[in-house]
Amino acid sequence: MTTAPDLTMPSAIAATAPSQAVDAPRIVLSPQGFSIDHPDPARGEQLMARALGVAGRDAMEGLLRQLVRASVSGGRPDEVNVSFMMSMVRSIKPRDAVEAMLVTQMVSVHVMAMRCAHHLANANDVAQHDSAARALGRLARTFPAQIEALNRHRSQSEPAITVQNVSVADGGKAIVGNVTQHAHVIVSDKSAASAARAGPKAAGAARRRRDRVDANSIDAEQDAPASATA
Repeated sequence: MTTAPDLTMPSAIAATAPSQAVDAPRIVLSPQGFSIDHPDPARGEQLMARALGVAGRDAMEGLLRQLVRASVSGGRPDEVNVSFMMSMVRSIKPRDAVEAMLVTQMVSVHVMAMRCAHHLANANDVAQHDSAARALGRLARTFPAQIEALNRHRSQSEPAITVQNVSVADGGKAIVGNVTQHAHVIVSDKSAASAARAGPKAAGAARRRRDRVDANSIDAEQDAPASATA
């Protein structure tokens, strides 16, 4: 049964710890309205708010009231429909106010679509048949659009993940990050090549040995003409 808010209680409802998470209590309908079926009213409101994905009492009561009105069958709220709709909301697990509104719309659209399907199956004339068929078609197209909107909203709140394929040859090393390439000298010396495979220090030593050999060769060539002239 809906009652006036208790001003002594904060309007924000604390989220339930994961270790204390349980199913939301049932909604009980009465001629005066609806109530949350739980021995502890405050605890019942916490569990219901968590199931709906909202943090305030006003938001929780507003969504419940809208679900009760959407459950109307035969001119009065249907408790079976309310229980089914709440079960679907809990299964989808809305995580914020936007998802809470979208999910309650989704379950309401489903209920309306099934109601139109019932009217279509029991149509007595062509006019009733066409009316129910058009309404069912619009609702059937709306539901997948709502699913897409929910998935898009959830993907925006999640970190983007980029996956790239990296091929590394045998004996090579993969570098993750920004890499700047510079010109390099091709080493033909077998000892230098084998030293490069052995590690950076060995490769450096091989390059130094090769440089000394090249310097000695240049000195020898420069001294050769002088000796021949003498």
